[in-house]
Amino acid sequence: MDNGTKKISSRGVSIWLDYLSRDLINSGDLEKIIAEKNVVGVTTNPSIFQKSITESETYDLNKFNDTETAVWTLIADDVRDACDILRPIYDRSNGVNGRVSIEVDPRLAHDFLKTKLEAARLFNLVDRENVMVKIPATKEGLPAITETLAQGISVNVTLIFSHQRYQEVMSAFVDGIEAAQKNGHDISKIHCVASFFVSRIDTLVDELLERNGSDEALALRGKVAVSYTQLAYQEYEGFFANNAQWTELENAGANKQRPLWASTGTKNPDYSPTIYVDTLAFAEIVNTMPEATLSAVFDHSDEKLYPNNDSYKNASLNLEKLASLGISMSEVVEQLEKEGVEKFIVSWEELLSDIQSRLG
Repeated sequence: MDNGTKKISSRGVSIWLDYLSRDLINSGDLEKIIAEKNVVGVTTNPSIFQKSITESETYDLNKFNDTETAVWTLIADDVRDACDILRPIYDRSNGVNGRVSIEVDPRLAHDFLKTKLEAARLFNLVDRENVMVKIPATKEGLPAITETLAQGISVNVTLIFSHQRYQEVMSAFVDGIEAAQKNGHDISKIHCVASFFVSRIDTLVDELLERNGSDEALALRGKVAVSYTQLAYQEYEGFFANNAQWTELENAGANKQRPLWASTGTKNPDYSPTIYVDTLAFAEIVNTMPEATLSAVFDHSDEKLYPNNDSYKNASLNLEKLASLGISMSEVVEQLEKEGVEKFIVSWEELLSDIQSRLG
């Protein structure tokens, strides 16, 4: 019998691990996970490195005098080594997978110019063509996404919560690929994913539903994040099927921007640990999973939850019910974007503070 990660992969889902550390690399566990659990990529973020670096004695800080230099060197070393481990997958998939993401300083989320410059710096710092630079989907991040792609750099757009922002992200992507083509880059080598954050929606909406307390409200718990994300996939299908600018670029060899489901670890223990994987197992997507979620999917993927012909209809009905209760998704996603940036800034500053104290 196939394991769960193999079943999910056979549906056209690329499984990326949402974690990286020096211990994971040195122990050989990353290679083992790749070989055994159908993992074909790795993502990182400030919270991940705050945890991996501060909780490990593996990192050698003796050679550093400067905090920022120490942090970026350690992060780049981990990302570079992971890129090398995943390089065979990158080559076999023509760059679709075998990717490792590194995120720009989250404190720059609302500064277009500094984000653009930082993205180029990180790409050169890692010095591997299978690296992806993560740029947040803030209003200021949108032009930075376009400009970074225009330089021929592959991008992981992160912290997407709303359908409206997702449309803007897809447009920024197409403009970036068009600019890259005009700049003389080989657009067949540029890849981009759009990271839509999932479980955080339920965390906030469930709280609002419980505050309402009605039977109708309580019946929606654990359903809104999946419904909203399923409709994001519908947005993806519609955009790339009907955008004339994209069609011309695709005919010239460009690669479609793929949706990536992030924040897929289940926060509520009452929900299935695989709910944000099984219900969102659409073709052509990436699902980036923390280790616990990856193990749960490997042990058991529930095929009864896979998307079907009624998924969009049921998802729309759930969001209509939510609106009838007076809960505004536009307000929810606006709050989540703000909190998402703030959480990464907190993690980043905690990491810098810890490294600074260890440097003396």
